[in-house]
Amino acid sequence: MATETKLELRELGNTGLKLSCVGFGASPLGNVFGLVSEEDAVASVREAFRLGINYFDTSPYYGGTLSEKVLGKALQALGVPRNQYIVSTKCGRYSEGFDFSAERVIRTLDESLARLQLDYVDILQCHDIEFGSLDQIVNETIPALKKLKESGKVRFIGITGLPLGIFTYVLDRVPPGSVDVILSYCHYGINDSTLEDLLPYLKSKGVGVISASPLAMGLLTESGPPEWHPALPELKSACQAAAAHCKEKGKNISKLALQYSLSNKEISSVLIGMNSIKQVEENVAAAMELVTAGKDDETFLEIEAILKPVKNQTWPSGIQQS
Repeated sequence: MATETKLELRELGNTGLKLSCVGFGASPLGNVFGLVSEEDAVASVREAFRLGINYFDTSPYYGGTLSEKVLGKALQALGVPRNQYIVSTKCGRYSEGFDFSAERVIRTLDESLARLQLDYVDILQCHDIEFGSLDQIVNETIPALKKLKESGKVRFIGITGLPLGIFTYVLDRVPPGSVDVILSYCHYGINDSTLEDLLPYLKSKGVGVISASPLAMGLLTESGPPEWHPALPELKSACQAAAAHCKEKGKNISKLALQYSLSNKEISSVLIGMNSIKQVEENVAAAMELVTAGKDDETFLEIEAILKPVKNQTWPSGIQQS
């Protein structure tokens, strides 16, 4: 459908895929952050696609498979050719635990395809691999995914997780071209930009980069993070102070945080969870404003000064999904 706003499309590594710079994170469609009606979910996906978002990400872990089911219905409701949107789902992490075995990976894809009502997914990613054996990922899981790729049910293979070291560990041990994309979260934002150090390495491997959670799982919001957030108190406090400073200036820290993440063109898509038309419109507007007006450098410098004492302070993985 024609639209005045056209989101930038960015190439994903060597895949040939062109992803919208803003990606639709579908975990909220699994009621992970509160109840979302199926009507609202379908409307959100429709509006996202209308405004130029072509990349949708989910996992069987999100809402115990509910996210996949709802996203599948929403994509079907679009009524557009399959090649007009890009879908990634995941394997290895489920509501009942982790299982990166070849047998489970192969079986779970067919289950995911049925829920998504698709014949194939564009990207299948091993989900939060730091909770499994990285050697099993290298020697068993990725070879199984390569078979699925050969079958045509999967176009490209990815890995996800929080610690950045997992990516180099795996990529240094698999044959070149085995992994097409990595999905990193909470490591490219105003408070933590450590993913940047890894970008030249990933480029040298021909691996595309997707960055999720530009709001650092709620840290960079006016309402603040959920109670379970694993960040240390001083990081939470600094982010709260930065959010308050932005509000005093009539700015919104969440919009600025998304724009910060979008400003690095080496990152193909910034995934952000969405559950309403309003959220979709705000995220697309933030991306378009970055193109037309550029970054608010003055406010960014002020935020960075507030966050400087806690810059790049990470936390243990495992509390929430990527």
